[in-house]
Amino acid sequence: MTKAELYEKAKMLPLLPGVYIIRDKRDEIIYIGKAKRLRTRVSQYFREGVPHDAKVTQMIGHAFAFDVIVCQSEFEALVLEASQIKAHTPKYNILLKDDKGYSYVKITKGDYPRISAALQKDDDEADYIGPFTSSFAVRQMVETAQDSFLLPRCGRRFPEDIGKGRPCLNAHIGKCMALCSGKISKEVYNEAVKGAVQLIRHGKKDILTTMRRRMEEAAERLDFEQAALLRDQIAAVEKVAAGQKVVVDEAVEMDVMSFAASGASSCAAILRYRKGRLADKREFVFKGSTDLEALREEFLPRYYLYGGEIPRRIAVDALPEAAEALERLLSETRGAKVQLYVPQRGDVARLVTMAYTNAVERLARESGRTDRGQRLLDETAALLGLAKPPHVIESYDISNWGEGTSVCGMVVFQDGKPLKSGYRRFKMRTVLGTDDFASMAEALSRRAGEYEKGATGQFGVLPDLILLDGGKGQVSAVKAALAGTALAAVPLFGMVKDDRHRTRAIVTADGGEIAVSMHRGVFTFLSNIQEEVHRFSIEYQRASQKKKSYASSLTAIPGVGPATARALLARFKTVGAVREASLEELEQAKGVGSAAARRIFDWFHGGPALDKAGQTGDNEP
Repeated sequence: MTKAELYEKAKMLPLLPGVYIIRDKRDEIIYIGKAKRLRTRVSQYFREGVPHDAKVTQMIGHAFAFDVIVCQSEFEALVLEASQIKAHTPKYNILLKDDKGYSYVKITKGDYPRISAALQKDDDEADYIGPFTSSFAVRQMVETAQDSFLLPRCGRRFPEDIGKGRPCLNAHIGKCMALCSGKISKEVYNEAVKGAVQLIRHGKKDILTTMRRRMEEAAERLDFEQAALLRDQIAAVEKVAAGQKVVVDEAVEMDVMSFAASGASSCAAILRYRKGRLADKREFVFKGSTDLEALREEFLPRYYLYGGEIPRRIAVDALPEAAEALERLLSETRGAKVQLYVPQRGDVARLVTMAYTNAVERLARESGRTDRGQRLLDETAALLGLAKPPHVIESYDISNWGEGTSVCGMVVFQDGKPLKSGYRRFKMRTVLGTDDFASMAEALSRRAGEYEKGATGQFGVLPDLILLDGGKGQVSAVKAALAGTALAAVPLFGMVKDDRHRTRAIVTADGGEIAVSMHRGVFTFLSNIQEEVHRFSIEYQRASQKKKSYASSLTAIPGVGPATARALLARFKTVGAVREASLEELEQAKGVGSAAARRIFDWFHGGPALDKAGQTGDNEP
């Protein structure tokens, strides 16, 4: 249906509350919303002359049909909308993604361990405390521990840098014990680190008693330097522990939320207060959305009904349209009364202003990054002779190993940043032996075929630029493979490396070369893309090789062929897990029959059906 036809259909809707579901040409749901009056809300999308922000404009451009579900009340519409969005996750409903994951407190090994905040566990034998859902809280804990025990936070390495150079400013202002001076023993330093870890794990209650006792013991044995250090640490713990002012009643758990818009983006900032103190800060940036009223109405139920902790009080900068229904739904979900309100004066009103300031600052930082990224894409377009800056870039690399098996990795950069949800992998189907040109041609041919079949996800997107890890041969092979396809018009270039494995030049579709080393920004950008696609394809190749070696070890079991081995690995992931599986678990694996399960079990456990030499036992025919 055309936009005009959709508008005529919307004018026939009732002035009743309900939920509307918008679909595209493929009959996929792209947006779900609720309305107090269905006719008024839905017709606004399709009436000519009504201004919309970028996200809504794009959604309307893909709209082909809509359905509505009439409800008895606005509350019923809110509940139905929430359940439908959770079930279908439409493309144009907001996604609550921020820069948070699980965070940890990291304590390194060695004679001089260091404490720091970490976003993930590394395979480095360090000790980790966590995980914590709030990176903000982890940074606060680490800073508190470092301040309390006067731990170094500089880049110096110990013991290598002890006695080299003068202590830094932190030591002079009393925020560091100056381990680098050589006056602090390893034992004293390690005691401080242990105290900091105990403070992080258990709080200040027990650690102060222990520290006071150690200070008295040091004074009794006339170790005045250690006693003085412990005295300073005790004072620091007491000062830091009392440092954050209680800004609201300690008995109240409360979220403070504010929204801001700038340019083509908006931001929701949430300050979470628990026991009267700021416990966490969260920020969500939405690009293409500048209608704060609509964002506020959609964001609040999404945030709290999809796993967010619902506090007793939620202070906001303005109430959404369905505030009363939302407050009732949050109360029912929490199982206790929830207050959703706009504070007019006092401390909480000032906290709402602080949340707004944080939202504005986040947008300013995002704008700065966007501007730098846009300039870089502009420079890339100018250097490569593109008609416009590339919004979506796809890059491909072939990886193979000795026996002739090849794989291809595809990475995606959107607006200059990696879009990992768009990464894809190809295992060669038609190429025999090691042939990078033919392998690259097959991968891109299959990519074009997926797009022409109307695939969803990244395969349903037409890129603005294709980059190949390779030179003239790869470019020529892919150019021929894409001829006559929908991707034939996409600008295509190769990336060749120098002796130091850095991007030396860009190979054009006609075999020419464009030097990039003199353009530092573009050079770094393209090198990062080339390194990322190489890393991704190598990881896939190694994983495939490892899985193949696992499968080979399983096929050593008589009666277990490649298909059964693949089925076992799909179910149990590793050979070790297959070894530990019970006979019943093996029988339940898809593609593994009872007889095969018995042979596999007896192979690993020395049963009667099969011994390790592959000889049949009494149970075999």
